[in-house]
Amino acid sequence: MALAESWHVRSRSRECASTQRHFEDGEAIVTALFPDPESSGYLRLDYCIDAWQARGEQEEIPFSFWRSTYVVPDCETREDPIKQLSPEELLERLIEEDQEHTANTRYILAVMLERKKLLRETDNQQMPNGIMRVYEHRKTGEVYLVRDPNIPLDQVEKVQEEVFVLLENNGRLPELGPETAAETNAVEQPVSAEQSSSDSREKTPETTAEEAPSEPQPVAEQVDCEQSDSQEKPV
Repeated sequence: MALAESWHVRSRSRECASTQRHFEDGEAIVTALFPDPESSGYLRLDYCIDAWQARGEQEEIPFSFWRSTYVVPDCETREDPIKQLSPEELLERLIEEDQEHTANTRYILAVMLERKKLLRETDNQQMPNGIMRVYEHRKTGEVYLVRDPNIPLDQVEKVQEEVFVLLENNGRLPELGPETAAETNAVEQPVSAEQSSSDSREKTPETTAEEAPSEPQPVAEQVDCEQSDSQEKPV
């Protein structure tokens, strides 16, 4: 598979990656992303402030890092398998599926979530294939790395409409029904010249002799009649 253009990284850890001390609710922490040597993605490590500042120069340089606040996660509840996908879950699904044709949709969805104050952009990095933007979920701490596809302005509205359709249909584009598909095929199917001529003949009603309108007398006959009348009149 081609190199992924987006990644979904797990939510924040409950303890410091260096000291293994459990974080306290509301504590300031540092989140860092490191390239994962076993995959094409990234590893997330969370540090308390003291442990992060104690890192030496010989330590591995992270791809990205930022400061945030630790929030105690809610108790895990069993998810309803038929519940409607939230925008965050839709973004996660599209990232995991990593389909090339959803690159624009992923970015627009991330921007929409940022405007709703659900995500915040913590960093951006210039990559060979464009700008990689790093978003963090304000509540859960989950991280999304989404490539900025630099969408032309005249295409933004179309991509937004696709996002709304995906949200309304639980993350999937609706398929055409048999009747709709048949109508679409009928419209798109070209009509040959012979078929068009035959159809026009069938649709043209035949007129009977009684119903046929009287045709105007030809000009030649009118002229002959006038000449005959003029010859019969006495001079």
